Amino acid sequence: QVQLVESGGGLVQAGGSLRLSCAASGISFNSITPVGWYRQAPGKERESVAVFTFGGTTDYADSVKGRFTISRDNTKNTAYLQMNSLKPDDTAVYYCSVQQFGVRHWGKGTLVTVSS
Repeated sequence: QVQLVESGGGLVQAGGSLRLSCAASGISFNSITPVGWYRQAPGKERESVAVFTFGGTTDYADSVKGRFTISRDNTKNTAYLQMNSLKPDDTAVYYCSVQQFGVRHWGKGTLVTVSS
């Protein structure tokens, strides 16, 4: 059974940085594992933030390009999201997601709050 556990969220001032981690079990990451970060702000729909595609390339939301970086350590089955120059609009619950055999799995999320 695939399980994803996010960590690293918290309260940070605008302009600050956070690094989120997503530890996966029940799945082995490799160079083409489609894993990504999504977020949901209060009153809004969940949106894609940064993902590794099936081809192993990265894709970022326009709103985070140049500020966020997705990475992973396949030996640890862990994905990361480095978030710099945070803005109040980045406030949301951040979720990790991975696809395996056509099934998308989600973690429970970690809350990021950016104060102005």
